[in-house]
Amino acid sequence: MSSNRRTLLGALALSPATLPMALTVQAEQTNLIAADICTLQPRLTEGPYYIDPYLLREDITEGRPGCAVNLALQVVDSLCRPVEGLRVDIWHCDAQGRYSGFEREGTAGETFLRGTQPTDAQGVARFLTIFPGWYPGRAPHVHFKVFPDERRELTSQIFFDDSRASAIYEGDPAYARSGARSTFNRNDGLAQKAGPAARARLREVDGVLQSALVVGIGDTGAA
Repeated sequence: MSSNRRTLLGALALSPATLPMALTVQAEQTNLIAADICTLQPRLTEGPYYIDPYLLREDITEGRPGCAVNLALQVVDSLCRPVEGLRVDIWHCDAQGRYSGFEREGTAGETFLRGTQPTDAQGVARFLTIFPGWYPGRAPHVHFKVFPDERRELTSQIFFDDSRASAIYEGDPAYARSGARSTFNRNDGLAQKAGPAARARLREVDGVLQSALVVGIGDTGAA
């Protein structure tokens, strides 16, 4: 990576106002798992459904029906170098738009579609899950947290291509709903704030969707 690219990423790490900006780098030089974009991930709200049961597991499905997805998050620093040994939490709704662990959702005491994994030597945390459903006012998304240390965290969300989401919803009966989905990336304020940097790549391998996103945390992580 050229010195001017390193300088720019270092500057972005120190300037929260510019976090949505992306920097194109050569994937083969940085061993990124998704496309050729290395970007500092924008901070987004954790929403009302985060709990911390610390479920150290890769398979978070607990038998919930839906389209199987192998989700990989690669955590990198401001020089696009993988960061090993960081805790990554993810959580998202099921095919019908319900989160586990909340009485108002009818899921009190349940823990489906929540989990924690450490990043490996390539900075990758892997999860076996399902494609998230939708609920009114939000585009399909997955919440995540990265913990650079015990005092700091980066909280953000992952989004997906709208056309792929529609195809999944139309093709899998687990997602059948009585109403029509009305919120997409284009009219979800958080998806718009996050921009393309938060859009995970989706591809099918042997009948299973593979989803990957590179998450830049900068040199200082999230204060």
